Amino acid sequence: MGGPLWARRDARAWTVPKGEYDADEEPLAAARREFEEELGVPAPNGRLVELGEIRQSGGKVVTVWALDADFDPDRIVPGTFRMEWPKGSGQLREFPELDRVAWLRLDEAREKIIAGQAEFLDRLGVLLRD
Repeated sequence: MGGPLWARRDARAWTVPKGEYDADEEPLAAARREFEEELGVPAPNGRLVELGEIRQSGGKVVTVWALDADFDPDRIVPGTFRMEWPKGSGQLREFPELDRVAWLRLDEAREKIIAGQAEFLDRLGVLLRD
């Protein structure tokens, strides 16, 4: 994740691209939109496999898809967001949505992804074994 709250964190600080959407937007369309907004490039084409939903500890419901495609993380140009920083200063600053993007082995990814999304990696692991 990007921004000052996640700076210099690695373990349990990575996430899948995600965001909120309205009732009139399909989850897959929202996922593609969020992918492009956060990573700055369109999601690759290919056969998507839904990994289902998870409700994170904060209540947000996240739906994830897996995709087997060629994708170069060096192409990423992350989107940005604005927030007051330092908190209470009245100053708005701009930060990248993500500070790093990388391909990781499943075991390595499990150590890095936020705890609320680790189940997605377990589901992916089952699919890869089949």
